[in-house]
Amino acid sequence: MKQITLNIADNKFKAFLEFIKTLDYVKVEDVEEKALEELQSSLKQVKLMKEGKLPKQSAQDFLNEL
Repeated sequence: MKQITLNIADNKFKAFLEFIKTLDYVKVEDVEEKALEELQSSLKQVKLMKEGKLPKQSAQDFLNEL
């Protein structure tokens, strides 16, 4: 079995996922939607930090949140 990685616009992701689930020759790994949304949100925050639009958090502050 082969694997590919796709980059899909956020606003098209759900529609694309529903479409590929209809294909009998494609296996879609079960991923909890909430976990996926949280990951996407985290990636957006990292991007904003890199662009200087969000303040960066120190490692100590991060550990204190845990």
